[in-house]
Amino acid sequence: MADKAPLLMLVTSASQMGQGQQTGLWLEEFAVPYLAFRKAGIELVIASPRGGKIPVDPNSIPTDEQKAQWQDAIAALQDTLPLERVWERDYSAVFVPGGHGTMFDMPDIPLVAGVLERTWASGGIVSAVCHGPAALVSARKEDGSPLVQNLSFTAFTNEEEREVGLDTAMPFLLQSRLEELGGKADIGERFSVKVVRDGQLITGQNPPSSAATAEAVLAALND
Repeated sequence: MADKAPLLMLVTSASQMGQGQQTGLWLEEFAVPYLAFRKAGIELVIASPRGGKIPVDPNSIPTDEQKAQWQDAIAALQDTLPLERVWERDYSAVFVPGGHGTMFDMPDIPLVAGVLERTWASGGIVSAVCHGPAALVSARKEDGSPLVQNLSFTAFTNEEEREVGLDTAMPFLLQSRLEELGGKADIGERFSVKVVRDGQLITGQNPPSSAATAEAVLAALND
């Protein structure tokens, strides 16, 4: 895949929820796809809204075994590029891992929407897992309609959010917001693997879907 444009992994910079509770990136949702993309020989660009070291959700701290398996991915999060420096590059795909942090920065940053829109318009893959689809909220197609309008998607569901007790801590419920924008929710069982591809859009429902979402992106890049 050396002849392809790089893949952008876009991760949250947000370390706190609205009430000051710690949050950030859900590590598994970055580490597992990162290693899958690297194994496939894909050139990666790792960026975040603010650049620098990425906050990791305390609830996703790895075990010692995972730390050993994920050491290269963890190292890649220590000094990410600021999105403003790389958003205008050409990408074969953008992949947005989740973590509740994405709910607090991704929807409101114009350059997040900008890089998704540029990639979409050029025929690239736009992909996200769990809360990563929060990045889709402000993204628009070239005709000005919401990027998710009339497209099937999955994301961390309203039911899953309520089960983890954070539905009232969120600025909005992600599934509901994407449905309000005209997206067609395709929801699996709670905390089970679920990936949806609708053309250029590839989404995964939750942390257990991380590997399968990455596999779907790799398959799409080989189409």
